[in-house]
Amino acid sequence: QVQLVESGGGLVQAGGSLRLSCAVSGNIASLNAVGWYRQTPGKQREFLATITVRATTDYADSVKGRFTISRDDAWNTVYLQMNNLKPDDTGVYYCAAEALVNESPQDFWGQGTQVTVST
Repeated sequence: QVQLVESGGGLVQAGGSLRLSCAVSGNIASLNAVGWYRQTPGKQREFLATITVRATTDYADSVKGRFTISRDDAWNTVYLQMNNLKPDDTGVYYCAAEALVNESPQDFWGQGTQVTVST
């Protein structure tokens, strides 16, 4: 089992920056990857970025060049640095982990943190 707790959301003006944190605990040794997703009203949850145990990263086209995912060496925290924020970036941001449970991959989710970008 893996537990995830997001923090760092808030209100920011367009063009500003925020850094989200995802505190990871539990069976960290079972992790394959941790990612960030965004949920906006009326839309499906959207993939933003992911980082694997080999430190390979991937980004959605909508955030490439503006957002950066990183982690500390112990996998205790995964970060999402968000620069040049736009009003369309408003939403609830979720941290998600893929981990092996009984040799099968399972997904774990945090509770989300609200990001609001004003014009």
